[in-house]
Amino acid sequence: MKARLLVTFIGLPLLILMLLFLPVWVTALVVALICCFGVYELLWATGLLRNVRIVAVTIAMAVFTCAWRNGWLSGLAMQIAVYVFVAYLFGELLYAKTALNFTLICLALFAGIGIPYLLSAVAVILGMEQGRCLVYAPFVMTMVPDSGAFLVGRKIGRHKLAPAISPNKSIEGVVGGVVSGILAMVLYGFILQRLGFTVNYFFAAVYGLLGSLGSVAGDLVFSTIKRQHGIKDFGHLLPGHGGALDRFDSTTLVAPMAELLLLLIPFAVK
Repeated sequence: MKARLLVTFIGLPLLILMLLFLPVWVTALVVALICCFGVYELLWATGLLRNVRIVAVTIAMAVFTCAWRNGWLSGLAMQIAVYVFVAYLFGELLYAKTALNFTLICLALFAGIGIPYLLSAVAVILGMEQGRCLVYAPFVMTMVPDSGAFLVGRKIGRHKLAPAISPNKSIEGVVGGVVSGILAMVLYGFILQRLGFTVNYFFAAVYGLLGSLGSVAGDLVFSTIKRQHGIKDFGHLLPGHGGALDRFDSTTLVAPMAELLLLLIPFAVK
């Protein structure tokens, strides 16, 4: 618990300072690094895919995907990279004959393209107009509901949500998370309004609702992967928190949701 709190007290201010003051490309590089750790954790550290070549190429593909998402790679170059990546994986499948399960090839595809595509939404939001102020949306949509669900579930949680996947999650906790998420986004909107933004509080509440539900879904998806393979954590990158995927499991789903919502129904404009 002490290690978890220490990482939080150090990591959260560093995250805020990075998003506030450092160039967008620095955040993009940090996200790419997190994605590389995530690929390694999902494939190698879990023992799901003990093939050094495939893991290395998948990490390289994750870097290409992050570069494309941030505009450092053209659409044509990305198309070529994806084709080469898929062709390489098919080649590994043929070379291994029946020793390599096709499911693991699909897992490598998701790790190399899916995870970095989703997580890179944080850097993409930061690069938007007024992105310095709006980039906190995916974190408000995940961290606050997570804390609210934990506190409410610990206090009054009686009905288990998904005991086979995450025994500690309760329906009461989810409701607490949704309420806290909506309130947090409304408060976030109020802060932005004080900074000169025009805020639609109904849209802000929608962000809070969808973010809270997406946060639970993201956490349950990655918990399912861990339960199916009998592991507690994906890695040990962050003491008390586990690996990169353990800490950013909810963000993986909510960050691209926030990106889409900001493009479709922006809750704050200036």
